[in-house]
Amino acid sequence: MKSLHLFVTIIFVACFTLMAGLPTTVAQGRKTIQVPAETIADKIRGGMLGQILGNLNGLPYEFKYIETPGDLKNYIPSLPAGAMTDDDTDFEWVYIHTMQKKRSVFLPYDDVYALWKERINRNIWCSNRYARYLMDIEVKPPFTGYIALNPWAEFNVSGQFLCETFGLLAPAMPQTASKIGLHYTKVAIDNEPAQTTQLFTSMIATAFLEKDINKILDAGIASIDPKSNTLKIINEVKQWHRQNPNNWVESRRLLKEKYTQENSRTRDRNGTELNTGAIIMALLYGNGDFAETLKLSFNIGWDADCNAATLGTILGAKDGYRKMMSEGWMIVDRYKNTTRDKMPMDETITSFADRLIDLFEMVNESNGGKKTVVNQVVVYEIPSESPASVLPLASLENQKVTLQKDYEKDITDHILKGTKEQKAQAAYMAVCLDLDKGLSKKYPKEWEQARYELSGYWRVMNNIFFGDFLSLSKLKEKFVAAGFKTPAKRYTDQELYGNNVVVWRNPQELYAN
Repeated sequence: MKSLHLFVTIIFVACFTLMAGLPTTVAQGRKTIQVPAETIADKIRGGMLGQILGNLNGLPYEFKYIETPGDLKNYIPSLPAGAMTDDDTDFEWVYIHTMQKKRSVFLPYDDVYALWKERINRNIWCSNRYARYLMDIEVKPPFTGYIALNPWAEFNVSGQFLCETFGLLAPAMPQTASKIGLHYTKVAIDNEPAQTTQLFTSMIATAFLEKDINKILDAGIASIDPKSNTLKIINEVKQWHRQNPNNWVESRRLLKEKYTQENSRTRDRNGTELNTGAIIMALLYGNGDFAETLKLSFNIGWDADCNAATLGTILGAKDGYRKMMSEGWMIVDRYKNTTRDKMPMDETITSFADRLIDLFEMVNESNGGKKTVVNQVVVYEIPSESPASVLPLASLENQKVTLQKDYEKDITDHILKGTKEQKAQAAYMAVCLDLDKGLSKKYPKEWEQARYELSGYWRVMNNIFFGDFLSLSKLKEKFVAAGFKTPAKRYTDQELYGNNVVVWRNPQELYAN
């Protein structure tokens, strides 16, 4: 065993030495770099393992530390019973499996819609849950993630904890990583959360070639809209770190004081502001050490498992699988499916990572790269990219105006002669886009029928009327003004998930009056 470990270590060091000395060429305005194939595979596997470790080791600390930080003293990464599916990784797993099967990295949104309805029906929360229920009334991606239609999309952390795997598909190609990540995260988010997709996919793509944490962070900063509030948060965390280099607790206090917005309710637990700040803080104070950084993430708190999964992916891609396994951590190679319908039951962590390696080769070839042999070493030629923003900030008002212009006729047609689902969809969009008053006045009978149909989509109504953040409260006010009634009861998670087949119920069963 010792001789085998020594041999692997020698090969690993040799690969890094070769990577540093390999020539580069310029192709189509980009620098083409040559990286040993084993190095890329090792780092993809490291990023995947790091993501799963951060997620599952972080679950006991999810939302545990809100008002005050934690005090975990010792942490050793481990998966003694193997890994299991969780929403931090299994959304991406569904996509990756289908991307590989269809040999397409950018699945058409009709396919994404079908995948969600077939496979993503439980263990979904917040903006993802809301997006899934909008799909019941045939609102399809990417509209399910528009801030004009989904109140969670303005702040929810889905932009970061559903993006990391896609960063692993594009080593040294941060713009490509951002584009892939955004294609899928925008199913449920927009605006600032979309900026975090660009931030973290770019950091992950950069970590394949860069070990300096500050330079990895700089690449992420270069990928976001300069007007983004996310950039402001990062710069403030960096400043607090400089002022308190040995006192993360004080920096955490300053972050909480500055960015707690809604009395520690949903947005302050599940929003990009505090959680993005927490990720950057743990990264800086962890100084590149995997276990220390994840421990800090758990202690800093808020949505700790999501934050640790993002950090684990960055550092796992930086360190690589071999280095991580050489630490002696107890890792059982299992990825047990406990959440996703019609998906494999025999997946492992390494087989999941192997899917990513296969897809990376597709991405690289589509960008003009290739796999070849140089000096008797198998290498990837990768057309590297500089980090840059590929998506500017969204504007709610501009989005509303565009949707009104493009869909007012369809909304009217569905009000007049649509199916049950189309009538419900039309009523929902009309209220969100401030078209309901004109339609109810012009077509009172047809509007009433559409309103009735939407009222029967009990999961949608439950989400609209029972929430504790400002943008959802504003949406609820719109629905009350449009004549919708508050459901007689608030359904529990068990009730919401317990009957996945029934999506519409007679409104007379749902409302007290």
